[in-house]
Amino acid sequence: MIDLIQIIAGLVFLFYGGNFLVTGSVRLASSLKISPFIIGATVIAFGTSAPELAVAILAALDGNSELAMGNVIGSNIANIGLVLGLTSLICTMSIAPDRLKRESPPLLLASLLILIITWNLEINRYEGLFMVFLLGLYIWRSFSHKEDFSEEPEEESNLFAGKGPALQTLLIFIGLVLLVGGAKLLVEGGVGIARHFGISEWFIGITIVAIGTSLPEIVSSLIAAKRGHGEMAIGNIFGSNIFNILMVLGLTATVHPLQIKEPIQPDLLITTAITGLLVAMIAFGNHSLGKLKGAILLLAYFLYIGLKGAGIL
Repeated sequence: MIDLIQIIAGLVFLFYGGNFLVTGSVRLASSLKISPFIIGATVIAFGTSAPELAVAILAALDGNSELAMGNVIGSNIANIGLVLGLTSLICTMSIAPDRLKRESPPLLLASLLILIITWNLEINRYEGLFMVFLLGLYIWRSFSHKEDFSEEPEEESNLFAGKGPALQTLLIFIGLVLLVGGAKLLVEGGVGIARHFGISEWFIGITIVAIGTSLPEIVSSLIAAKRGHGEMAIGNIFGSNIFNILMVLGLTATVHPLQIKEPIQPDLLITTAITGLLVAMIAFGNHSLGKLKGAILLLAYFLYIGLKGAGIL
């Protein structure tokens, strides 16, 4: 009974959290005269990457560098394959050609950077500091590009309606807290019910837990896309993957250098490959993501999970 209550409460938190997050983000973009893509790629991306940062730093301090690295690699692959794949199956998302040309290089460069830096299975403190420096440049670059943005947001909440940027930022924060809390409740309830029926821990891990950790991105991206803010949904994933690499791994390595004992090169190559696949599908496909491309991304994600589960990767 408690598990069922957790699932219901988690779904309610996710619904309202996603609406608050998207509403506050679009309002903030409008008041600051920047695009929803930039808000998705910075403010929302930072919020959704904060849990990964906490996990990575604690894992590194406990001497488990593999968990810190695996957290980032798995999250980045899931963001593209699972989150954008699922969202694209439900809603077609588009991005302006000029914006893709401007925003895709940082994502591709960050993916190549982590491939090069960690190929020798370590990230030292100087490399970590360099990554944090690049993160600062990325944030400065994002907010220095002002736009004539006058789109009126589709209101899903009257909370803080007509208020200034500070309260819209608070609304975003409330949305993020509800999303993360809702995902946690949903995962705990789902795991409890699965264990009650004798489902294996491995299956629970690759399904309920894996999807649960991506729920904030899934819900926020889906709500943004459904309300006509596809660029915000794509920006969320672009920014989240950049923050995972430059902020999560950069700050973690600065606090405690990472020494990785397991061969992770295949996973690094797959992360870079699926990132390149995403950018190529958008650039050479009318600058949009639809059902077919969403199916391809989902297939790539579950193929990766299947190969990992079979011990091939």
